[in-house]
Amino acid sequence: MPPKRDALFADTTRSVGDFNFGEQTAEVFDDMLDRSVPMYRELQRMIGEMAGEFATEGSNVYDLGCSTGITLETLHLAVGPGATLVGLDYSEPMLDRARQRFRALLESGRMRLEKADLNRGCVIENASVVVLNLTLQFVRPLYRDNLMRQIVSGLNDNGVLILVEKVLAADSTINRLFIKFYYDMKRRNGYDEMEIAQKREALENVLIPYRVDENVELLRRSGFQEVETFFRWYNFCGFLAFKRG
Repeated sequence: MPPKRDALFADTTRSVGDFNFGEQTAEVFDDMLDRSVPMYRELQRMIGEMAGEFATEGSNVYDLGCSTGITLETLHLAVGPGATLVGLDYSEPMLDRARQRFRALLESGRMRLEKADLNRGCVIENASVVVLNLTLQFVRPLYRDNLMRQIVSGLNDNGVLILVEKVLAADSTINRLFIKFYYDMKRRNGYDEMEIAQKREALENVLIPYRVDENVELLRRSGFQEVETFFRWYNFCGFLAFKRG
């Protein structure tokens, strides 16, 4: 069944509150990602490709902020059966949809789904790959260092973190230009001016992006010895961070 079309911010009669990951968002989230994230399916392919390269037999592969499970589905197809997939999310409606999607994998032990608020940290153990796909930007900046240290601590030697984030440009003029191009993409994908404006307002105090150099600095001071960018589309960036043995 195709995902329900996202019209969450098309209702002009409702006041706009902070963006949340509740039932209404979960219902349309898959379509929202496809139409709001540039090259989303290519990003999924790249995440799977890299995870398949670094996942090891007997280890855990984590998706932090797994929502309805799109990235977990990618990981399941890309990572060998000797690794266990672990999805963490704090939203019960999102986890409910992931449970429905992966009933057989959960029963077989190939996958675990756990409730966790990343602002309060999480337990990462015996990990060869950790994925944060458009998730860290929703973790309050005050708690990002702690989360990163927990990830590094739980990664095995030669493990990797795959991080994708919305980012700010260093120059304000370029930043405004990138945001314009981003909203142009959303218009091409069927969102109208009201939907774009209302979602921007809802995300204002919830999604807090860093610049590329701020993300790299965060990764390095947390203990990652090498950091490479693997993806860039205007105000979106992907990082591959290595924990060397």
